[in-house]
Amino acid sequence: MSRPTVKAYCESTHQTKRRPTRTVTAGKVLIGGSHRVALQTMTTTDTRDVQGTVDQVKKCADAGADLVRITVQGRKEAEACMRIREQLFKDRYDVPLVADIHFQPAVAMMVAEAFEKVRINPGNFADGRKTFETINYDDPAEFEAERAHIEEVFTPLVLKCKELNRAMRIGTNHGSLSARILSFYGDTPRGMVQSAFEFADICRKHDYHNFVFSMKASNPLVMVQAYRLLAEEMYSKSWDYPLHLGVTEAGEGEDGRMKSAIGIGALLMDGLGDTIRVSLTEDPEYELDPCRRLAGWGRPLPRRAGVCLPLRSWRVTPTPFKRRTGDLPMQKEADTFDFRGVLHRDGSVLSAVDGAAFSRQADVLYKQLGCKLAVGMPFKDIATSDSILVRQLPDLNNATARLAIKRLQDVNVHLLVPLAELAAKPLAGAITLCDLSEAVKAHRQGGLKLPEGSTRFAVSIHGTESDEELAMLQQLQPILALLDIQEGLSTLHASRRVFESLARANVTVPIVHHMRFGPEACRDDIVIRTGSIVGGLLVDGLGEGVLIEAPHEDLEYLRTTSFGLLQGSRMRNIKTEYVSCPSCGRTLFNLQEVTDQIRQKTGHLPGVAIAVMGCIVNGPGEMADADFGYVGGAPGKIDLYVGKEVVKRGLPMESACDELVQLIKDHGRWQDLPVEELVAA
Repeated sequence: MSRPTVKAYCESTHQTKRRPTRTVTAGKVLIGGSHRVALQTMTTTDTRDVQGTVDQVKKCADAGADLVRITVQGRKEAEACMRIREQLFKDRYDVPLVADIHFQPAVAMMVAEAFEKVRINPGNFADGRKTFETINYDDPAEFEAERAHIEEVFTPLVLKCKELNRAMRIGTNHGSLSARILSFYGDTPRGMVQSAFEFADICRKHDYHNFVFSMKASNPLVMVQAYRLLAEEMYSKSWDYPLHLGVTEAGEGEDGRMKSAIGIGALLMDGLGDTIRVSLTEDPEYELDPCRRLAGWGRPLPRRAGVCLPLRSWRVTPTPFKRRTGDLPMQKEADTFDFRGVLHRDGSVLSAVDGAAFSRQADVLYKQLGCKLAVGMPFKDIATSDSILVRQLPDLNNATARLAIKRLQDVNVHLLVPLAELAAKPLAGAITLCDLSEAVKAHRQGGLKLPEGSTRFAVSIHGTESDEELAMLQQLQPILALLDIQEGLSTLHASRRVFESLARANVTVPIVHHMRFGPEACRDDIVIRTGSIVGGLLVDGLGEGVLIEAPHEDLEYLRTTSFGLLQGSRMRNIKTEYVSCPSCGRTLFNLQEVTDQIRQKTGHLPGVAIAVMGCIVNGPGEMADADFGYVGGAPGKIDLYVGKEVVKRGLPMESACDELVQLIKDHGRWQDLPVEELVAA
């Protein structure tokens, strides 16, 4: 089996080349090796409802699921699993079933008799109920000695799975590490990896190799770091076990799809991942379509000239994370416009605007750009587009359109306009946009001449430029560069080559990723492609913003999607973040309804993360990134958390949402809901 010649986390960083693995067998499904990426989902029914669970498994299988996971929290559920498996076989459904086990080694032994795969969590399989107490290990030998207990508890399941040819997923969750691991490694990607390796070592000791790893987190940045570290460590050990990819509790709608695309897509494009699940707060069959779209990123690009120029020294270090910092625009003494608002220090969103929009109802355009309105005048808000790209300007004599543009410029929403268009229709304060090669040529011939009224310029980079041309950016000093990779190149890999070249030349010009979509692209395509490619670069710290251009799509949708990308990449927070577990058989309330209720009261709190968990199993363990938690503790009862600490237990559901609001207020994180601005009639 081929291996990288130097320590690395993947086979290649300048092309998608799938990491070679052994094949793991789960019933009829083959995972890893040369087999396609297997798609998974998870039921939301009460496992004890045999017929209801059977019906949902069949619906998932019909939608394309290769494996279906079912929660098994106790003996009654394990007994129901026997009947579920039998009924599915009778109905001629042989889709492999995966048992989701927490805290119950004895239950895992029971269900291994029925299901083709067992998922265990090293954070709670042998160490009992989740606690966060600190254990002091004065001698590392004390930490190692406790492995004996893990081996005693885990070995019977290993031997059972080996005997029955069952597969296993050793699935570590960020925030769900045992107190023992937390005390020794901290809540870190390395702790996640080492926790999984302890269980893998026991499997290997008994010559059992039919298992996969997963390193799940609700934070895509942490997730990517953990999987890369895992893969790097496996290369050093010459291990070849497949990987299951998934973002823990990704959420619902566009946000859930975006977070999954950032985490899963970024890894697939590096050749990592053999089976995936997109974890959404929706009916499980709806997870399969984005899952299928993402799986396509794990396939190598067709061979064609110039897919990507090889990288000279590209090296991604899984930890620690460090973000590239581009220079923010500075004000010059001669400036008559304030250009400091062109970009945002935490990550920028640019929008492409059709020039004809300025001639229509201006307040509609302002709202689409995220401006607040007061008597018809726009004002920049927390989620307003920082700047806009306009390819065709209104005519000089179109006073209405020109006034709409001026009002945006007055509140620091600046326009980037192609050089030829700006030369034909001058606009004071506009930022001239030209190709880098064009700017370099003009510089060598005496300097770039800007159209009348323009004092700043930006450049487009297409990924085909030479290192010498890219280095010229430091002399040219454009206000920003749009990274608009030429069609036919691998956008992720060509972008990496550009960033590598910029780093060698110490170029600190801010880079905004420019993604273009044609009319054939649906919304899921836009979210998943942008999340996988641009998100994959942003979680490496590469880039200062994004511009999504899709003329057929709604401008407001593209803007909110862009902000979702930045928030999912842990750059710029403009709204409350919700960490929600997908409904499953353990869920004690209607997750969708409760999340909507909480969102109505707390959705205006940027920078606040709230975990909404249907049960105690997915409670404290999955709230690693949440500030506050709303967790089902018993039927009709809610526990409230601050971080990982429960502060109120057994609250009636009827009053729990209001109690959560009060808790946020008590901790100084509350803001009153902004009063809606008046709009001119």
